[in-house]
Amino acid sequence: MYDYSRFSDADLKECGPNLAALGGGASSMEDVANKIVSYLYENITDSSGGSANALVRFYKTHPYDQLDQGLQGFAQGILGSAPSDDTNCLTMLATMGDNDDWKSRSKSNGHRAIPLASADMVAGIPMTSRLLTQFGLDVGSVIRPDPMLIGDMSAKTYNTFYVPEAVGSPYIPAQDDFVIPNGIKSVLGFGGVLSSGELFMVIMFSKASIPADVAGKFSDIGASVKEAVEPFVGNKVFA
Repeated sequence: MYDYSRFSDADLKECGPNLAALGGGASSMEDVANKIVSYLYENITDSSGGSANALVRFYKTHPYDQLDQGLQGFAQGILGSAPSDDTNCLTMLATMGDNDDWKSRSKSNGHRAIPLASADMVAGIPMTSRLLTQFGLDVGSVIRPDPMLIGDMSAKTYNTFYVPEAVGSPYIPAQDDFVIPNGIKSVLGFGGVLSSGELFMVIMFSKASIPADVAGKFSDIGASVKEAVEPFVGNKVFA
């Protein structure tokens, strides 16, 4: 078990390999993603032994024309029309949280497939825009990855997305419907770029305050998560 308030280098050395190992025996990238969010939900605890995270989600960018009909319909609803076939959509692969509707991506009411149709649209989604900025990623490279740069992008270690005070933050939406009633204090995201040029990320909404020095350690956790999911690039993504 881990505690945000005192997440040590020793914890990092244990947590990373444990996450990387979750890819073994998995049947799809979605299967691995479910194991990852469950591990982070169950093993980062508060002083009472309960989960410190109210919600943990795993996303990856995925081309619109490779989504199933339900996810395509969701993306169309956000955009107001059908995106072009090659539009990257920030797609939820896995979710785990305190509420029953947060334990399955099929039950999620929102954020299942967000079309990244243009830089202006991304700028209009505060959390996504801020996340890409803090990761150090150019929006254009996520909307349409440059084949000439994918190798360099996938080899990098990326920064974390970190909001130390979730209440009142312009980067965390649904303050009255989500942040305040669920006691969200901090938000932490980490991820990277796969060999396909697709972005993956894990976002944790925590009921405990996350110190800045602890948030920084999770950039290394992103490399471990990438190790777990990379074998499914070009193979079976959805369960």
